[in-house]
Amino acid sequence: MTTAGTDEQRDPHGAPVVRTAAGVVRGRREGGLSVFRGIPYAAPPVGEARFRAPRAPRPWDGVREAYAFGPPPPQEPGFQGRAAGADPSAGDDCDWLTVSVWSPGTGHRAPRPVMVWIHGGAYKLGHAGSPGFDAQHIARAGDLVVVSLNYRLGAEGFAWIEGAPANRGLLDQVAALRWVRENIAGFGGDPDRVTVFGQSAGGGSVASLLAVPAARGLFRRAIAQSVPGTFFSPELAADVGRALAAEAGVRPTADDLSTVAPHALAGASAALSAGMTADADRWGLLAPTSTPYSPVVDGEVLPTAPWQALEDGAGRDVELIAGHTAREYQLFVVLGGLQGRVTEERAAGALRLCAPGGAAGARAYREAFPDAGPAGLFERVQSDWLFRMPSLRLAEAQVAGGGRAHVYELTWPAPGAGGALGACHNLDVPLLFGTYHADLGHLLFGDGEVPEAARHLSECFRTAWTAFARTGDPGWPAYDPDERWVWLLDAEPRVGRYPEEVSRRLWRDHEFGTLSVRVPPA
Repeated sequence: MTTAGTDEQRDPHGAPVVRTAAGVVRGRREGGLSVFRGIPYAAPPVGEARFRAPRAPRPWDGVREAYAFGPPPPQEPGFQGRAAGADPSAGDDCDWLTVSVWSPGTGHRAPRPVMVWIHGGAYKLGHAGSPGFDAQHIARAGDLVVVSLNYRLGAEGFAWIEGAPANRGLLDQVAALRWVRENIAGFGGDPDRVTVFGQSAGGGSVASLLAVPAARGLFRRAIAQSVPGTFFSPELAADVGRALAAEAGVRPTADDLSTVAPHALAGASAALSAGMTADADRWGLLAPTSTPYSPVVDGEVLPTAPWQALEDGAGRDVELIAGHTAREYQLFVVLGGLQGRVTEERAAGALRLCAPGGAAGARAYREAFPDAGPAGLFERVQSDWLFRMPSLRLAEAQVAGGGRAHVYELTWPAPGAGGALGACHNLDVPLLFGTYHADLGHLLFGDGEVPEAARHLSECFRTAWTAFARTGDPGWPAYDPDERWVWLLDAEPRVGRYPEEVSRRLWRDHEFGTLSVRVPPA
C-alpha cells in the first residue's frame, strides 16, 4: 500500500476530502473539525474471511461518503438489557471493521499527534459509534487527531476456535493501527506520534498491544485505564470454546461455527454468559465477570501476559499511563441490584474466590480492613482483583522492565444513583470525553445539571491525556516503586502517594498471568 498524501482538500461545497490507500473519502466540517466516520480499515470478516485474520479493505472508485459510523459488530445485549450497538437500520451491512477520525484539519502546518481510542465492553459488547465516545472535545482540547475503531467482539473476535487464529479482535486492532500509520498523514496526523488509549476491555487491549509483536512500532505512547486482570490460558479458552459451541449446537471448529449466523452465535454467547454467573464451581473467576472472553496468551499473537512482557522490556520504548478508579466494582454492585443486599455469605464467597491465596487471603483481607462490613469487603476485593491491582502492576512491570510509567486514581464520586456509585468503573469515560449524559452517563450523572466540579475535572483529564500524547509528560511525576507518587483526580486534582497501599501489600506476592481452567484450591 502507498501512504496517503498530506493535504486535506475540499469539495466545491467545502466538505473535507482525503485520499486513503483504498480510495477517496468525504467527511464533514463539524464545530471546527473535519470528521470522517465509518472508513473501512479491513474487509468485512464474513464468508471465507470469517474467523480469519483481517484482510485489506476492498478498494473503491469515486468518492466514498464517510458521514455515518460503521455498523456495530455482532454482540450480546448490553447493560440493563439494552442492545449494545444494535442498529436496526444497518440491515445486512457487515462493514464492521471501520475507523472514524476527528481532525482539526491539515492545511500546510506541521502534522499533529494522534490518539487512537479502543472502546471497552468486556470484550463482548460496545462500538466506536457510541455517543459516549464522541471525540470532538478531545480533538479540540489537544489540537490533535483522534481515531476510534470497531473490532470483532465476543465469539467472532475472541473465542478459541479450532482452525482459526486466536485473538482475532487484537489482530483487528493491529490492522487498524496499520491503517493509521499508512493513512493518517492525509488527515493531518503524525504517524510517528501515535498514542493508543482505552478503558476496561479497551485498557486490556492496550495492555495486550504492548505485548503483541505485530503491534511494535505502530504506537509511541499508551494509556491503559482500568485494565482487567482476565487473560486466558489456551486450556481455559478451549474450555469456553467447547461450552460456546455446545450452546450453538455445533462442534468448536471454524467450519462448524461458520454455519451459525453471527447474530445467532451472539445469542448463544449470551446464554453462556448468563450460565457462568451461577456456576462458580466450574468457571471460577469468570463467574463474577459473566463474560466468556478475554485475550488468550496463545504463544503466537500474544506470546506472554502483558505484565511478564513489560517486565521483560517489551514496553521499554513506549511511554505509559496506567490507572483506575477508587471503587471500580461498585458500578456492578448497583447494576446487579446488590446495593444494600450484600450478605456476609456473599462477601465470604467473593473473598474466597477473588483474594490472593484462597482462604488465607480472605482472612488477610478481613484483618487488613477490620472496619469494613460485608458490602465493603465484597466491593473492595473485586475492585482489587479485577481492575485496581492489574492496572497498578502493569505500571510496576513497565518500570521494572526499564520503561517509564505514570499512575493515576480517579477518586471523585459520581453524583448519580443517589450517590451510591462513588468513583466507580466507567466514570472516567464521560469525564474524559465530556459526554456526561450519553450511554452509562445517564446513570453516573443523572439527568440534571452537570456539577461544575465534573466540568473542571473533565478539562484536567483532557489536558493531561493530550499533553501526554504530545510530549510524553502528563503533568505529574513518573511512577517510582519506592516513592509511589500518583495523580489523584478529585474535585481539585493533586499529586499524592498511591492511596491503595493496604491492597497493594496484600497483592504484592501475587503473579498476574493467565487464568486457568479450575478455581485455585482454598
